[in-house]
Amino acid sequence: MRTEIVQTKNASKTASKTTSGQSLRGAAHALVTSVVVAGAAGAAGPAHAAWIDTWSASPQPVWADGALPLTTQIPATLCDSTVRQVVRVSVGGARIRVALSNEYGKTPLEIDGLHVARLAGTSSDIDPSTDRAVTFGGGVTTVVPPGARILSDAIDLPVAALERFAVSLYVRRCTSLTTFHWDGRQHAELVPGNHLESARIAAPSQLDARLFLTEVLVDAPAATRTVVAFGDSITDGRGATIDTDRRWTDYLAKRLAGNDIAVLNAGISGARLLRDGMGVNGLARFDRDVLARPNVKAVVMLLGVNDIGWAGSSFAPHDAPTTARAVIDGYRQLIERAHVRGVRVIGGTIVPFEGALDGSPIQGYYSADKDKVRREVNAWIRASGQFDAVADFDAALRDPQHPARLLAAFDSGDHLHPNDAGDEMMASVLTAAMLFGTGTTAHR
Repeated sequence: MRTEIVQTKNASKTASKTTSGQSLRGAAHALVTSVVVAGAAGAAGPAHAAWIDTWSASPQPVWADGALPLTTQIPATLCDSTVRQVVRVSVGGARIRVALSNEYGKTPLEIDGLHVARLAGTSSDIDPSTDRAVTFGGGVTTVVPPGARILSDAIDLPVAALERFAVSLYVRRCTSLTTFHWDGRQHAELVPGNHLESARIAAPSQLDARLFLTEVLVDAPAATRTVVAFGDSITDGRGATIDTDRRWTDYLAKRLAGNDIAVLNAGISGARLLRDGMGVNGLARFDRDVLARPNVKAVVMLLGVNDIGWAGSSFAPHDAPTTARAVIDGYRQLIERAHVRGVRVIGGTIVPFEGALDGSPIQGYYSADKDKVRREVNAWIRASGQFDAVADFDAALRDPQHPARLLAAFDSGDHLHPNDAGDEMMASVLTAAMLFGTGTTAHR
């Protein structure tokens, strides 16, 4: 089963205004990247190389206990601790860089050591012969100011497309955990003491979260293009098997790996388009997570189900119902902002969610009225002509006999998030024509 809708729009777009905070955040991200990379290239970088993101995890602020129905499931602080996190890149390169974020911190973040290494197998054990100490301005320690992101020096560790490797971070002083990514879909290991060089971390605590680590960059060929998936928990991979790289973006990256195309996941579980959720709202983070990425050519937008589902539920019991018009207006704003930057926008239809989260502590997520809003939004996505292309995830995943529900074969069990097979189906919906206008007239 494969459903595709390709719509091309050639009309010129009107520039849109963004808030000063959003503009400054995106500009700062781009400026830091360009300044650091330019300096490195001038010193030793090959002229043909272009530093681009090959992996990302969008940062979120930590929320207080009781603020949301779901807990953060991370400790409040790190003291004399090592965190080892495994990432899988999308495209490869001869060298890498890593980026750390203290975006939501109130105090400086002191990093007392950071190492990268290839894995020794399928676990998080590392091959010590590949272990590299990461430097920042030539030093092995660094301080990340509150609200800031910091980029490492270039690291001489070649990585192949789709390769997995470990990033180990050591913090000596007690440090509040304020910036993280809640649903990593990959276990991280946490252990007391400095174990940056340990081949295996013994008896670690496991976390399904990303701590401070937000990006990996590679010096890829200059023609490498970037696709960003901008969404919520469905993009973040909530229903995918953990530690297996089976989110729909992972399947897409695997399919495009030989074509010099980077695929970045900018999904945040619990994200909303119009209001903050388990992360800042989509309108506020679009510059940071999409437009500031080097060489971004296309964004796949799948956001809005939480705007519809959260209102009146355990997540936001006092929120008024979200209208289709409000969601559509939010989409229009993101489309305009992307088109001003020459980025194609692929609109993903919102997948069905009847019965979502039934039997869990979260109540009231689905109703027939909410499904009506979803269908109105999807009708606009398909017919408006505002998107450069439409990825009809709804048609691909719904039960033909009960279209308000996910097909059982694609349902993770909570009736909201696709399983591995559903994620693979979602990736198959996306074509080169949708992403880059191949065979069509791309937006300029």
